[in-house]
Amino acid sequence: MVRVDVDRFVSSNQPAWDRLDALTRRAGRGAGRLTPPELDELVALYQRVSTHLSLARTRYREPPLTATLTGLTARAGAVVYGSRPRTLRAALRFFTDTFPAAMWHARAFILISALVFMIPAAGLGVWLANSPAALEAAVPPALQEAILEEEFEDYYSSQPSAQFAADVTTNNIGVGFLAFAFGILACYPTVLVLVFNGANVGQIAGLFGAASQLPKFFGLILPHGLLELTAVFVAGGAGLRLGWTLIDPGDRPRGKALTEEGRRAVVLVLGLVIVFIIAGLIEGFVTGSALPTWARVGIGVVVEVAFLAYAFILGRAAASRGLTGSIGEQDTAGWVQ
Repeated sequence: MVRVDVDRFVSSNQPAWDRLDALTRRAGRGAGRLTPPELDELVALYQRVSTHLSLARTRYREPPLTATLTGLTARAGAVVYGSRPRTLRAALRFFTDTFPAAMWHARAFILISALVFMIPAAGLGVWLANSPAALEAAVPPALQEAILEEEFEDYYSSQPSAQFAADVTTNNIGVGFLAFAFGILACYPTVLVLVFNGANVGQIAGLFGAASQLPKFFGLILPHGLLELTAVFVAGGAGLRLGWTLIDPGDRPRGKALTEEGRRAVVLVLGLVIVFIIAGLIEGFVTGSALPTWARVGIGVVVEVAFLAYAFILGRAAASRGLTGSIGEQDTAGWVQ
């Protein structure tokens, strides 16, 4: 049955993959430059095939298929952001202007995303911490003891640091991507992803709170969790904005509105890859290290403050210059001439 599902998945999506490959090759050669409609098609296909890649990784687990889609999205992403000799300059501009501008443009939805995550997390955490009956129903007593005494803390040193960092980074990128990609379905699935993951955090916090071990919990979660959760909030905000555009495109045609917002959403998702990598490195090399708690938490706080300052200062500055974080906004000649 799984094989049949994979074959159906491939056959139904192969035309889109072939079309993205053809556009990518044309743009990469330089001779066949893309027209504005083809550019819009490239961006839309890139988003669509990125979703296919996520499904291939999580549902089908077919290494050849995953490798093929990974290569295709990597090549398409390189074209989207320009692969000419000015690549270094374009990459620098992406991180100093485009990415912060996109976050600033979506700041209201990022705040909503954070609230959708944090309200269930805080509510469930407080409830479980103060209700032994609810805690016992949510987490069996035997499992409670295992988590409090060993499992939660040992998890952060269960693998060599480099391998652990790579694994958690891959997992976090997947969660962030789902929070973004599901937004196109009118926001609802994105809200579910945020609520579910917030409830998971709240459940563990409630368990440690009931055992009067919250300092231990925060000492293990804050070093990497501050930046990691912020990245999830941004991804969720991108998904919510995209979904809301589908519901209420304003005075723009729905298709045009989705294309415009899709360009900004892709910027957010690609920029967050770097953020998730940094959070993963902290989780792999700092959270489970022998450093004292104050030092581990201090590193997390410093990195989080630096990221928030980066997003606020550069984002507001870019917005004051009229930028909104859309792909190609500053230099359309980077793709189409």
